[in-house]
Parts: sequence; structure tokens; C-alpha cells
Amino acid sequence: MATSVYPAQGGSSNVTTQANFIPELWSDQVRAAFKSRIVMAGIVKQIPMTGKKGDTINVPAPSRGSVTAKAAGTAVTIQNDTASTVAITIDKHFEYSRLLEDIAALQELASSQEFYTDDCGYALSKNIDTNLHNLGKNLGDGDGSSWVNSASFYVDASGGLTTYAVDTVTTSDLLTDAGFRALIVKQDDADVPFDKRYFVIPPSARSTMMGIDRYVNSDFVSGRGVDNGKIGNIYGIDIMVSTNCPVTETAAENSAGGELKAAILLQEASLVLSMQQDVRVQTQYKQEWLADLLTGDVLYGSVAYRPDSAFNLVVNS
Repeated sequence: MATSVYPAQGGSSNVTTQANFIPELWSDQVRAAFKSRIVMAGIVKQIPMTGKKGDTINVPAPSRGSVTAKAAGTAVTIQNDTASTVAITIDKHFEYSRLLEDIAALQELASSQEFYTDDCGYALSKNIDTNLHNLGKNLGDGDGSSWVNSASFYVDASGGLTTYAVDTVTTSDLLTDAGFRALIVKQDDADVPFDKRYFVIPPSARSTMMGIDRYVNSDFVSGRGVDNGKIGNIYGIDIMVSTNCPVTETAAENSAGGELKAAILLQEASLVLSMQQDVRVQTQYKQEWLADLLTGDVLYGSVAYRPDSAFNLVVNS
């Protein structure tokens, strides 16, 4: 015990001496501070299947028609197309569970259960977002097994947009305005609709873009600068930042540089998400454990619906 003679304050009680009397509150704001931004699920095409039976959705994929010159006095030319289908298999069922014992529930603050409930919904939502990001392996001629496919590129510091290959990207190969515009041209050449285009990038690419003057100029970002993780709208394309952008090569795998991540330029219909059961949370009291079982789960399917309309851009992490 420390003592002192007034007016000295050597014996005063403060936050250090009273630490054991001060509860450590679980602030609801803490959980938000560590959350990654969920981007993909909100920008891709969604086909609802909630409440419907079945495990597969077959989406028609008709080919484009053509026009024919009409000669006077002749009949019109009839076109026939046997449309193919793209199957969306509803096979992704994920859950999140915690067992909350009575003694903990009695002694802890009410906000702790709110944290678990919120964390459950976030973890399941992030799972969906990550799954959509990884559909980049199915773009172009990709079969879902590798990021090396006909739709994957990187910006070569010396040669502009270059086809991506393993162990080729160096730390000097950074995103440039010219590289971004070259990627847009690939979408244009593929006759992709101009509306609802998105460029989803990791934070490292955001940092690079913030260093390009025209990307923080009001003429290029619809009258506003960089804010809250979204750079804005550039060349008619919404620029989104996601911490869920997948790693294509770890630093150990890429001897030419460091860790690499995949950004993606897509149009809404490039990828499809179908939810058969949205994120739900259930609780059940387990008497044998004297605890509440909290479980959340989700059931969905996803597919690269138009794999020729989106492109990966591998960038330094």
C-alpha cells in the first residue's frame, strides 16, 4: 500500500490500482473493426432459390443471333438456336457453432452473445464472398484448378498487360493506368455490356491507385476522392476494395517477388450466386452440458456464368 502526505498524491487510487474492479467491456464496435469488407456477394448476379426444392439450377445460355440482308420479294431468314445451359449446383453447406455454458452466460456481459451471433453471420458471409472470388480460376479457359488461364494477366513494368504465369511477377510489376485501360479493352472486345462493371482489388492495389493523380481527381471519380475503401467510379467502372481477394502465390512460391493476389474486372452477369438458404442462426439448450448451442448455417451454389466477360489481374500483395 502506497501512502503520501497531502498535497502529494502518491497514495491515490487510479486505473492501475483499481484495475481488478473495472470490467473489460466487450464493445460491439470491436467486432466491426476487424471485419474484412464483403464485396462480391453484393455485385454479382443473384438467382434466388430460397424455399425451393432441388439441388441444381439449369440456367439457359443462348448464343447471340445474327442479322440477314432482306432482298425485295424474298422471305425472311429464320434462325434457330439450341441453347445450352449452365448448371448451378447447390452443394455448399457451411456452419458455425459455439457452445455457451450457463456459468459463462450468468457471469459475462450480454454483449458477448451479441458478438457471437454477429461473428457467426460475418464468418458465413465471408465464406460466400471468398468462394465468389475463387471463381476467377474458372474464367476464360480455366477449369477451376489454377489461376493460370486465358483470363489472367498482370501489368509488366516494361511491357504493359502480360499473360500471367507462375513465378513471373516481380515487385516492380505494379498496377498502372495503362494496364487497367488495357484490361478494359479486353472486356470491350468481348462485347461485355458497359453497365454494372466492377473492378475489385486488394488494399495493396488501392494504395498503388491512390498514387496515380488522375484516380483522385474529381473528373475521374465522379466528383469525390478516395473514401471508405471505395475509390469511386473510373471510366464507368466501380472500383471496389476487398480484403478477401485470394492469394495466387505465396511469397515462398514466388521467387521473383512477394505474395500475389488476384484482382478481378467483372460484369454483374459474369458470376452467379444462388442462395437456397440464407444465413440463419439457431439456438438450442443442451441440458447434458448445461449450455446453449448456437449454430448458424448457409446453403448456396455459385458458378462462373459468363467466363468470357471477366478477367483476373494478379498484383503484388
